[in-house]
Amino acid sequence: MIKSCLLGLCLGSLFQPVVTQAAVISFSDVDFAKTPTFSNVLTFSFMIDIDGPLAAGDVFDNPSLNSVQYNVSGQLASGTPSGFSAFSLVRTISAADFYAQGSSLSFEIAATADLSNGLQVSELVGSDPVFFFNGRELGTGRYHPALFQLNSNGTGSIRNSNNSGGINPSSGELVDVDFGEEYITELTFDPGQLTLAAAVPVPAAVWLFCSGLLGLVGMAKRKKAA
Repeated sequence: MIKSCLLGLCLGSLFQPVVTQAAVISFSDVDFAKTPTFSNVLTFSFMIDIDGPLAAGDVFDNPSLNSVQYNVSGQLASGTPSGFSAFSLVRTISAADFYAQGSSLSFEIAATADLSNGLQVSELVGSDPVFFFNGRELGTGRYHPALFQLNSNGTGSIRNSNNSGGINPSSGELVDVDFGEEYITELTFDPGQLTLAAAVPVPAAVWLFCSGLLGLVGMAKRKKAA
């Protein structure tokens, strides 16, 4: 009975669908070729901690989150609504605050996706953009929270979202900006090479134990047959 239970546990561990680690999506400016088309924003990084794993066929439309961390910085063109010459936005946002402030996140993983080497953009499906992060903030007094999007053909962009409400402490004015009025940077990348989330393999100790157990079971069956 114990052997049967162990065998079942090992088979479940070895042959279960591959999933990613606790769904941490991460990427940064080094993953892209960047072409600023308004202002000069070239530096950014994102880490989105989703509450649960990723698996083939999953659809994420404003999923439950653990946290969101990102930063964006650069030089600004003259005449923007903020009037700043440059900015450096660093955001660490709780799961509750992310959606409460007006932000959103969406992407869909293909049912045929092979996540053994992580999640690549080429394994996302649906209409463009296949990955959509809108860091829009309402009532916080910030001009520069980002809208980030990736398309299936290897193009994308990062720009300021349509943030509004709240008095900015530096300008002393009510924030009301439309998409891209502060900055726009176009992005290109290889969809098959850009990995958004890393895979988690079966731990080596578990693999060795289960492989050994399955081998012993096989030997026992052969002896019995003989």
